[in-house]
Amino acid sequence: MKKLLLIFTLQLFSGILLAQTTSDTIMAYHLRQRGVNITDGNSVKLLKTGHDKFVDMFEAVKNAKSFIHLEYFNFRNDSIAGLLFHLLAQKAAEGVEVRALYDAFGNSSNNKPINKQMHDSIRSLGINLVKFDPIRFPWVNHIIPRDHRKIVVIDGQIAYTGGMNVADYYIEGIPEIGDWHDMHMHIEGPAVNDLHEIFCRMWYKATKEYISGAKYFPPHINSQDNQRLAIIDRHPLRSADAIRDLFAEMLNTAQHKVLLINPYFVPTHRVRKALKDAINRGVDVQILLSAKSDIPLTPEASHYVGNNLAKRGAKVYLFHGGFHHTKIMMVDDLYCTVGSSNMDARSLRCDYEVNTVIFSKKTTAELTTLFNEQLKSSTPMEKGYWSTRTTGKKFQGWFGNLLTPFL
Repeated sequence: MKKLLLIFTLQLFSGILLAQTTSDTIMAYHLRQRGVNITDGNSVKLLKTGHDKFVDMFEAVKNAKSFIHLEYFNFRNDSIAGLLFHLLAQKAAEGVEVRALYDAFGNSSNNKPINKQMHDSIRSLGINLVKFDPIRFPWVNHIIPRDHRKIVVIDGQIAYTGGMNVADYYIEGIPEIGDWHDMHMHIEGPAVNDLHEIFCRMWYKATKEYISGAKYFPPHINSQDNQRLAIIDRHPLRSADAIRDLFAEMLNTAQHKVLLINPYFVPTHRVRKALKDAINRGVDVQILLSAKSDIPLTPEASHYVGNNLAKRGAKVYLFHGGFHHTKIMMVDDLYCTVGSSNMDARSLRCDYEVNTVIFSKKTTAELTTLFNEQLKSSTPMEKGYWSTRTTGKKFQGWFGNLLTPFL
């Protein structure tokens, strides 16, 4: 009897402590339990437009002294990529080591891919350009997994990561859908080494060149900005459930509010359940979906899922100011994540991805302000919205939802 009473008391006490613990503290504990490194002393600069990203990054490239490492899903063969490779060639001529990795499928899936002639031409300029997992017969075995990450590391002191590849449309938009919205970050501090480790592992996988030592992983002086960061790496073999777990736990530990923007919103079962559970707990769940998409079928499938969540009590908005390729989530005004991961099966179950968790009220508030600004170009998904859709659109949404495991 005494033993049962003790167990009951401990459970009650643990429940009281958990109820008094903020969601960011719970999330940090959860990440540490999974072996994720969390570093203090970082600075984070949000780059909210393609113009902001490329101006900032090109300046850092110009100032590089030792090495420039780039990992992208694709470099689109257009003017902004041409300018980047021109700058990289100049740095290579100065003796700076330049290594650049791009995904073969990502390259072939864009409408202006780097062809063999251009690839060889770039390499002749002193840029060590490598195509990850070239697509060869029987082709189908190269569909998954693909490298969907976006990482740049310069001199081991500055890193860039987020949702943007290298393409003109991040600045100019696309005629069919309008402005292209996305999010990237300039990071300095100890988290740079965590991002660089991911690049180096992928570079070794592609080339068998091992990169290590103080030159590539220098010590860091804590920034006055002093933001706490965790880098979440999804590796299909080493950490297959890392991003799925991240999204689900952020939703499961949310106590007051969740704001979410994601472009291809067809969550897998675990993340969808976490969304429903958060709504059922009374959490203010707000989701921004693009009215249009660059990929057929996905907008209708996303709207189908969004409509079902709206009926449960989520506030779902349709963005009409172009296409939102942004992948962000903010929880309880306390912490947030920015990354490359979509909320679809491909990102959560297949591809190489990277997300940054930022335990900072300051950065979370900045993203929240962005979210609220985007609502001015959005309309709420009201009750009865689905009934206004055509039969064809309804079928596309229903059918796309059935394909959730494959999208």
